[in-house]
Amino acid sequence: MKNRGYWLVLMAACLWGTNGTVQALAPEGAQPLAIGALRIGLGGLALLAVAAVRGSLRDSKKWAFWPTLAAALSMAAYQLFFFAGVERTGVAVGTIVGIGSTPILAGPIGLIVRGERPSRRWFIATVLGILGCGLLILVGKSIQLDLLGIFLATLAGASYAVFATASKGLIEQHATEAVMAVTFCLGAIFVLPLLFIYDLSWLRQPGGALAVLHLGLVTAALGYLLFGCGLRLVPVATAATLTLAEPLTAGLLGVLVLREKLTLPALLGILLIFAGLVVLSTGRADQPST
Repeated sequence: MKNRGYWLVLMAACLWGTNGTVQALAPEGAQPLAIGALRIGLGGLALLAVAAVRGSLRDSKKWAFWPTLAAALSMAAYQLFFFAGVERTGVAVGTIVGIGSTPILAGPIGLIVRGERPSRRWFIATVLGILGCGLLILVGKSIQLDLLGIFLATLAGASYAVFATASKGLIEQHATEAVMAVTFCLGAIFVLPLLFIYDLSWLRQPGGALAVLHLGLVTAALGYLLFGCGLRLVPVATAATLTLAEPLTAGLLGVLVLREKLTLPALLGILLIFAGLVVLSTGRADQPST
């Protein structure tokens, strides 16, 4: 059963790793904020359909208002910050900074919200992550990276840390697919008004429609369903380690498919961030909640 959980989480992380590359390959004129809004909207509808078919939305437990609102707002913010950050700083670095900063930022958020005191491993990972991001900033000119791109990617990581913290409590009370459906659909309500601002004529192109379908149905709906199912079968720390396949996938796609250039200092920065994530992920794991 554990081997099945490993593969489910690994597949989810690999799917998420295609987000930036698909955005980069979208037709000219596709705005990152519009892409993020369409992704969460379509993903939310797909997750809602899954939850409805499974009957997960009919439980009698009351939904906690503030955690639900926080999860929805942070998921909406993540879509906007991530795609805007990737556009400015490139797929490889934008994804690695966005995803890599999540567990580092989750330390103080977890302490404030859930009273979870960060461990020594967290402090080590924080130092490694700061050093890695610093190297990426220093070589920004050679890899099309700027301070605003780094800032937006870091905000995406912070938003996802808030989402993970808020949704963790919700998943303890409700089915995973129901939590994801509710948070995605509510998050979509906050960002869909952006679609009235931007020109969406690029959606009429086959590449535009395919990009949105992939992001909404594959990386959002299917990705989060796979991750939720896998998380039930493996410890949380193990799942976190396996999700390192996301920036790895994004980095490989950025270099091999989009021909993004990574210098030696940039590669060292990436390795430092990976090292921090590995240190943070290899501590004593709690058993997954059911």
